[in-house]
Amino acid sequence: MNTKIKKYKPNYFSLRKHKLPSWYDGAKLGIFVHWGLYSIPAFATNLGKNIKQIVKEKGFLEQFKNTPYAEWYLNSIRIKDSEAYKYHNTKYGENFDYYDFIPIFNNEIKNWNPIQMVECIKKSGARYAVIVSKHHDGFLLWKTKYPHPKRPNFMSERDIISDFVNAIRSLGLRLGIYYSGTFDWSFQNKPITDVINFIQNGVTSKEYVEYVNNHWFELIDLFNPDILWNDIGYPPRTSVNKIFAYFYNKNPDGVINDRWIQIPNWIRWILKQYIPRKILEWITKRAFVKGGASMPVLYHCDFLTPEYGVFEKIKKKKWEQTRGIGNSFGYNQFEKEEHYISRDELINMFIDIVSKNGNLLLNIGPKADGSIPEIQKKRLFELGEWLRINGEAIYDTKPWKKAEGKTLEGFEVKFTIKNNNLNIIVLKTITKLDKIDLTIKDLKLKPNSKIRLLGETNETKIKWNQIKKNLHIEIVNIPETILNQPAFSLIVSGI
Repeated sequence: MNTKIKKYKPNYFSLRKHKLPSWYDGAKLGIFVHWGLYSIPAFATNLGKNIKQIVKEKGFLEQFKNTPYAEWYLNSIRIKDSEAYKYHNTKYGENFDYYDFIPIFNNEIKNWNPIQMVECIKKSGARYAVIVSKHHDGFLLWKTKYPHPKRPNFMSERDIISDFVNAIRSLGLRLGIYYSGTFDWSFQNKPITDVINFIQNGVTSKEYVEYVNNHWFELIDLFNPDILWNDIGYPPRTSVNKIFAYFYNKNPDGVINDRWIQIPNWIRWILKQYIPRKILEWITKRAFVKGGASMPVLYHCDFLTPEYGVFEKIKKKKWEQTRGIGNSFGYNQFEKEEHYISRDELINMFIDIVSKNGNLLLNIGPKADGSIPEIQKKRLFELGEWLRINGEAIYDTKPWKKAEGKTLEGFEVKFTIKNNNLNIIVLKTITKLDKIDLTIKDLKLKPNSKIRLLGETNETKIKWNQIKKNLHIEIVNIPETILNQPAFSLIVSGI
């Protein structure tokens, strides 16, 4: 594109003309990378429970005080009766500041091999990856021309983002960059303990607005990302539309997430002064449990981002579930395999997401040295193994008229469609080389339709017949490649 021609202008009516690019819609799977100073203590509590479960059962106070998110370690140790506070003082001492982790982190990352990391990502079957450039602790992972105004050398000695980008591009994946917009705890010392604190915690000073704006424009110029993934909103008194238009005019095939909400200071004040804390928490809790971090948006975005949540029905607006393989984004050394999502749960959840017009942004939390924990690596490879056989029913598909069904035998079925072919994904594990005999409820095919099994061999034989409104399918000579997998896929042509 000739960047001298400014197709997009910095206003909602111009930006809304941006169409969701086919590459993102069809990619279906991305990998998130949360890696930073918090990867050194690698501590979080509430093992085995995700953030939505904690909020639903115990409320926001418990979520902030003893969060499952290891990347929130700095906020956690600022809460004096939290488990993280106790752990930090015992492990490192009361006088050890969080930012004393910086020289340790700089030493750990010296031998990091970005190609090895991205090779693991690619083996998952992902088509894009999003890396954190600045999380809520404020520490920067690239060599910026706009340094922290109060903290010298407040960036990694190694240009992590640049090295990651080079590896991503060399292996043919799309790039997303994450940046924490409103939260920056290097500017804000007060911990978040409840909903009011959460709303008030964002930094809104003129100095900070200039700082984050400079960073986003610089990240776009330096790395030409395909995805802008902002988090926890954006400070007021500036125009996010200028960032969006600048980005689209440089990369028309780029996409922007939904977490750019700007809450003016006067609204923050009204919420604090006039809305009872219990009512505000009740409203926020209901919205969060239902939608994760994805809230209704009144501004431009390309996709929604529910956190640890799947929509119940097909969503017209493109969406992307984001979650960890465990219950933390940053590496939590205390999470064991039983705290991680199982292979079958992961694959079945992924299929469900795709059937409802979603992508999955699955997070890995590397250790401080950049190595991916073995349990996380195992899940990536298991997902990739399933996709190598079943990818045709996933990649570049669209939702069908309904997302799911059932068989008379009690198995769940998910549907996608591509090139006028109906993809039927059956959530059943085949454990031995006998025939598959199933009947899908309320599914009627045309007489000339043909069915094939993904992963089939020349010996595989498929027969089908219509029994009133139900579809009966019989498969013999099942190939070994689909044995012991949590789901198998049938492609119906001629629908």
